[in-house]
Amino acid sequence: QVQLVEFGGGWVQAGGSLRLFCAASDRTFCSYAMGWFRQLPVKERDFVATIVWYSGSTSYADYVKGRFANTRDNAKNTVYLQMNNLKPEDTAVYYCAATLSGASITWDGVYRYWGQGTQVTVSS
Repeated sequence: QVQLVEFGGGWVQAGGSLRLFCAASDRTFCSYAMGWFRQLPVKERDFVATIVWYSGSTSYADYVKGRFANTRDNAKNTVYLQMNNLKPEDTAVYYCAATLSGASITWDGVYRYWGQGTQVTVSS
C-alpha cells in the first residue's frame, strides 16, 4: 500500500509563509493528480489546490488564489504547496492526496491515497 508522507506545517504569524511537502513512499508510484485539502475539527474537508502530474496544470480554491502555489518535482515524485500571505483563517490540518482519476479532481471523493495531515496554525 502506497503511503503519502507530508511535512512542513507549523506555526506562523499572519502574513508569513510556509511550504508543505508531500511524497509517495514508493517513488515509482504514479497518479494522475495530487491534491491538497484542509480540515478544521468537526468540519468537512475543503479543497485547496491540485496539480496534474504530466502537465503541471493547477487548480486552486478561490480563497487561496494568488497566495498559494502548487508545484511538483517529477524526478522526486514530490509535490509542494507554497503558502504565502497566510491568514488566521488558513489555520487547519492540511492533507495531501493522490488520485488515479482524471475527473472531478477538486472533489476529495476521487482521492484514494491520503497523507497523515500536517497542522498549520496562523496567529493574528
